[in-house]
Amino acid sequence: MEQNNKRYGLFTAITMIIGICIGSGIFFKSDNVLVATGGSVVLGAFVFVLAAIAIVFGGLAMGQLASRTDKPGGIFTYFEQFAGPRWACAFGWFQVFIYYPTITIVVSWVVGIYGSILFNIQASLEEQILIGLVFCALCFLYNVLWAKLGGFFQNFSTVVKLIPLALLGIAGILWGDPIGGLRSLSSSSLSGIGWLAAVGPIAYSYDGWVVSTSISHEVRNARRNLPIALTAAPLIILLIYVIYFVGITCYVGPEQVMALGDAHVTEAAASLFGNTFAKAITVFVVISVMGTVNGLVMGYIRMPYSLSLRQGMMPFSSTLSRIHPKLGIPVYSAAFSFVICCIWMVLHYLATRFNLLPNSDVSEIAIAISYLFYPVLYFAIYRLYKKGQIKSRWQGTGIPVLAFCGSLIILSGAVQNKLFPLYLALCAVVALLSQFYCHKKLP
Repeated sequence: MEQNNKRYGLFTAITMIIGICIGSGIFFKSDNVLVATGGSVVLGAFVFVLAAIAIVFGGLAMGQLASRTDKPGGIFTYFEQFAGPRWACAFGWFQVFIYYPTITIVVSWVVGIYGSILFNIQASLEEQILIGLVFCALCFLYNVLWAKLGGFFQNFSTVVKLIPLALLGIAGILWGDPIGGLRSLSSSSLSGIGWLAAVGPIAYSYDGWVVSTSISHEVRNARRNLPIALTAAPLIILLIYVIYFVGITCYVGPEQVMALGDAHVTEAAASLFGNTFAKAITVFVVISVMGTVNGLVMGYIRMPYSLSLRQGMMPFSSTLSRIHPKLGIPVYSAAFSFVICCIWMVLHYLATRFNLLPNSDVSEIAIAISYLFYPVLYFAIYRLYKKGQIKSRWQGTGIPVLAFCGSLIILSGAVQNKLFPLYLALCAVVALLSQFYCHKKLP
């Protein structure tokens, strides 16, 4: 991609991370967290902080690598440059064929779900899938034809989705019973390790923070701005999540949140501001989820292109690496990504229709397994420190060690899913196929 095509600034990089991480999950996962923690607000907030270690220190670690390269590919490039081409090929195939498409189509489906709720449509699963697929296609289309619109929508949707979080969180703390809520920690909630189940829904709420690295080569002054974004955004996300969780639970009450389930959001909004604002919450959620899809698409359309630039890493490289002369976008790469999304949407529909993944969805394949890859880069940072390329002991050892611990925390929640071995096996097959292909093609 042309070096003068620097279309995104620091604000877009930050909003891309925030916009992808904050989707619909935080609005509708508070009850799941409380159930896992036995109704304890304190323990729930603690698990939010605990899980945030993965993205706060993960972001700081990736920032170390981002400051040392501005080549296309983001985290994929970090694997190539700091871990080796075979690791890059395995991770690149994982992102192209599993991570991006599964998360993109599931969140697109959520657009269909809440779009139907907004307009009071009793939509069937097929209709929800169709609505989601149409919006996904529109995202691909305008991000190709008018890339700046994608960046603008990312900024807009991020600001919009913060409004209900801030209002409900702060209002809940001001007019609720924060003292009583924070006294809810009981000895029963601390017994055993069952509360680690709260890591699952929280990990879903945090996922997506590395996607912004895919546009690193299009960020102005990327070596300075991307590390700032990867540091600031996770801290902002953590602050917003804790304020919202504590505020909403202290206002409605932990018992009521668990009893109402997902409806506790509307209940709190209606009680605080009236029914009109409660309806507006749904609008905010729809825009929030749309922004998440937009951010994922922004990152995904560039991944096949990034792999195709490396000799021997991607089939059809000569075609996927072409940049449209007028649009400045890898159009064939975008088309290839959309086709993969369509395939996964069919698989997601079948899995949902026939309940093949009870209490789960195809995106959990990616969310859990991705944290098995990141420690490879954390170790690469330590090696840079040992070579003297990173001078600070904190940056060279402290940050990667804490980032590694964050990955273990996320995985500790994921392995409790009975289908985790199946997810792991699928990703292992993709990784092995990548190594077979790379072995034949790499120079």
